[in-house]
Amino acid sequence: MSKLLTLSTLLLLLGMYAFPQAHTFRIGEGDFMLDGKPFQIISGEMHFARIPRECWRERLHMAKAMGLNTVATYVFWNYHETEKGKYNFKGNADVAEFCRLAKLEGLWVIIRPSPYACAEWEWGGYPWWLMREKGLKVRSQDPRFMDMSRKYFKALAKQLGPLQVTKGGPIIMVQIENEYGSYDKDKVYLGKYRDIYREVGFDVDLYTCDGPSQMPAGYLPGVLPAVNGLDNVKEVKELINKYNNNHGPYFIAEWYPAWFDSWGLKHHVVPYADFIHTYDTVLAAGLSINIYMAHGGTTRWFWNGANMSRKEPYMPQTSSYDYDAPIDEAGNATPKLMAMREVIMKHLPPQTVLPDVPAKKPSMAVPEFRLDQSCPLFNNLPSAIHVSRPLSFEDYGQGYGYMLYRTRIKGPAKGILKILQMRDYAMVYLDGKRIAILDRRLKQDSLELDVTEEGARLDILVENNGRINYGYYLNDNKQGITEKVSLNGKEIRGWTMYGFPMKDLKGLKFSTQKNTSGPVFRKGIFTVDEPADTYADMSRWGKGHVWINGRSIGKYWNIGPQQTLYVPAQWLNKGQNEIVIIEEIKPEQEAIQFLDHPVLDELKP
Repeated sequence: MSKLLTLSTLLLLLGMYAFPQAHTFRIGEGDFMLDGKPFQIISGEMHFARIPRECWRERLHMAKAMGLNTVATYVFWNYHETEKGKYNFKGNADVAEFCRLAKLEGLWVIIRPSPYACAEWEWGGYPWWLMREKGLKVRSQDPRFMDMSRKYFKALAKQLGPLQVTKGGPIIMVQIENEYGSYDKDKVYLGKYRDIYREVGFDVDLYTCDGPSQMPAGYLPGVLPAVNGLDNVKEVKELINKYNNNHGPYFIAEWYPAWFDSWGLKHHVVPYADFIHTYDTVLAAGLSINIYMAHGGTTRWFWNGANMSRKEPYMPQTSSYDYDAPIDEAGNATPKLMAMREVIMKHLPPQTVLPDVPAKKPSMAVPEFRLDQSCPLFNNLPSAIHVSRPLSFEDYGQGYGYMLYRTRIKGPAKGILKILQMRDYAMVYLDGKRIAILDRRLKQDSLELDVTEEGARLDILVENNGRINYGYYLNDNKQGITEKVSLNGKEIRGWTMYGFPMKDLKGLKFSTQKNTSGPVFRKGIFTVDEPADTYADMSRWGKGHVWINGRSIGKYWNIGPQQTLYVPAQWLNKGQNEIVIIEEIKPEQEAIQFLDHPVLDELKP
């Protein structure tokens, strides 16, 4: 009998876990309705892909302490399907676990699943291999594009379907596309995504979001229209009424208390005094709102995007996505958070008790040390392919990293070397000596070449600095040398290509031999007594990428404004830690230190 009781109790407990207390959420005629009662969404954006998995719970807890009842997150297609047909939802890509942790913190979740996200993310979230399909256009009804999207959403729904509020989970809404009205006005295209979502198993309510002027093109009849970047209560209501049968709910899907940074441009800071009254007014009026960003985090590896328009030059974004957000890059509360928490508390239901705001985490400095092992890139080349004309990254079969293009120039030769449609950053070498740097930001694609009678080896090392994530050039996003190279107008043919996809650092051959020319990998060891957050000071280095204990810490570039790279305590070992840096333009640099604070606002000429 006791065994039977024990089994019954176990089954009851398992049942309670599998079928937690049910909630209902729906879009009503004037309000969002949670369990049949009006519900004001007080949300903040944070992207799990930009936060170390080890930190997800603490960052979500900070959001709860801020007063938020909901978090919104993009799901970047290219983060989960880096190779066609191979899906990854493990480790830092485990979006389902992020949602489960949000539920444990008492937070609802809004999912923004792309296929297009923007978000200052590489190609706006599209996987690079889409460009291998000749003539394919993203954000279109191209059957190949729609089929690949459908397969991705089917895989995503397997992860998130069971976590919808309709199944006892925290996911209350899913967004269709993203700011589509800034790009086109094809309602059939939007409707196909609505149908795909339903087909794969997303059964919660759907919404679209657009800027005020974009909403006529971007809204989808029958789906809630939300607005981005508008916070005048009267104007928000009038706009949404216009496209939603003269009633709410009224949802500001992106509201910007700050902004992101781009390399070579000023760091963005928005004092909370500039917007706190408006935030109060919006909440007092009962409007729902999502802060973009509540916590920005870090864009590591080669995941940063870039902006470019017909009027503006190419502008790649920094590794830090601190965003001057209420929760800073390291997950600490800022004065902005405290001010917003005070406002939120005024508008919460009576007797609501928020968690205390966690104290600032400890941080540490590490004294200067040397990276005493080096690995010259030109001395550690992978296998090569031989082509008549240079191939783009995509045509070569590589998504990210670097590509080395090598040829022989017969001498004597003198004149203008032009790299037509070079993307995005090129270092040019003649017989191993660097003779030029070409930067797409500055519209540089040419240099004066002077080759002696003996001839010379020409090397062009090209870095993917981030595909464009917004606007007109979305479908013109190939990387590397995308057209041709000419000398005095005559095309140069006959190239050897070496790819460096930077997926891992295995196979690099380090030695203690000095190296002061050409791009170089440097490696060193530093010791930590007790791990704490820290910031790698890259201000004396040139341009490149940092890994610590095998994890990408991010890109650096001495032009600023970002001069440090955030290193979370959870990624450090007590005792010895390994650092590897690829330095592109200052191969003589060997020493590095870590600071106990970030430097995000220092521009250099």
